[in-house]
Amino acid sequence: AKDAVTIFKGASVRTVMITGDHRDTAFAIARELGIAQHEEQCMSGEQLDDMTVEDLTKIVDNLRVFARVSPEHKVMIVKALRAKGYIVSMTGDGVNDAPSLKAADIGVAMGITGTDVAKSAADMVLTDDNFATIEKAIEEGRGIYANIKKSVLFLLSSNFGEIITMFAAILAGLAAPLKAIHILWVNLITDSLPGLALGVDKNDTSTIMKRPPRDPGESLFAEGGIFLTLFYGVIIASLTLGAFVFVPIRLLHGSGEAVTLANIAAQLKNAHVLAESQTFAFTILGVSQLFHAIGMRNVEKSIFTMNLLENKFMIGAFGIGLLLQIAVTEVPFLVKVFGTYSLHLKEWLVLIAVSAVPLLIHELLVPLFRHLKKKREASYHTVV
Repeated sequence: AKDAVTIFKGASVRTVMITGDHRDTAFAIARELGIAQHEEQCMSGEQLDDMTVEDLTKIVDNLRVFARVSPEHKVMIVKALRAKGYIVSMTGDGVNDAPSLKAADIGVAMGITGTDVAKSAADMVLTDDNFATIEKAIEEGRGIYANIKKSVLFLLSSNFGEIITMFAAILAGLAAPLKAIHILWVNLITDSLPGLALGVDKNDTSTIMKRPPRDPGESLFAEGGIFLTLFYGVIIASLTLGAFVFVPIRLLHGSGEAVTLANIAAQLKNAHVLAESQTFAFTILGVSQLFHAIGMRNVEKSIFTMNLLENKFMIGAFGIGLLLQIAVTEVPFLVKVFGTYSLHLKEWLVLIAVSAVPLLIHELLVPLFRHLKKKREASYHTVV
């Protein structure tokens, strides 16, 4: 329990002891565990008898130990902490703990020594009766939420890039940069595999329990989420559109004609030019999303400090996605189905280099997100 209490402190999770033992005994144990340092942080049931929930709410921030308490006192303490704005997790094992377990945001009952009444009233049961298990549960919960957020933001930014690409080309009066089958392919292959890999990513345990709890009402787009979605969407769309118009612009330069939207649109009316342009755009769109997924593993950490081998699913997703993307331009049967254009090795190398731009931008943005993270102040805490 002592190690768990120490880790909780780093995670801005406050541990409060509620016991039926004598005040001196409770304080001695609390001091040894690192829960309390001064006797002023202790309060007895007798003192609570003379107080209301409102009175306790005013001073509960400074209290760490409650001794000689009754079941009514436990409920009172929980209500005071909740009234102060804390998210409260209450542990207990006896019948008299049931009311407070029910009153807490998360009631945690003991699975071995706990009574059936306590287990029924609780939201969660510790099968090993180990307080340290709560710390592991919080760590796991934070990791799951972080992975869900990473996956959602990755998928939204990638699909936002596709939307901008199609909308901007049509608005400019150009031919569609992508066929319907191209969009389906990207969504099924280069979106799904990296998205799933992000969902099982192993978070950095050295930092995940050193940050404050998030606000329960916090949006999924908090802490720069909306910026990531829009910014990377624009980046991916810009790269895709740039690849799409590259071929007609190259032809216009070669023929000495002016590079205008009208001339580009005229060039794209040629079926061969359109097929080559769509192949470039299709390739950039798919491969850039694969690179983008790698950076989304941790927006606050450089890929050079990430343990890339830690997530073998991401390595597999990137490799499979790239191979499948190559297949649709090099396998004759797939070339016919997707209406693509066979690329040369030099073209592939250039397209892969351009597709890596989202990862390059990720490296440039890492210091910014680190700075924003340090400035973040916790408005919510958790009490165990």
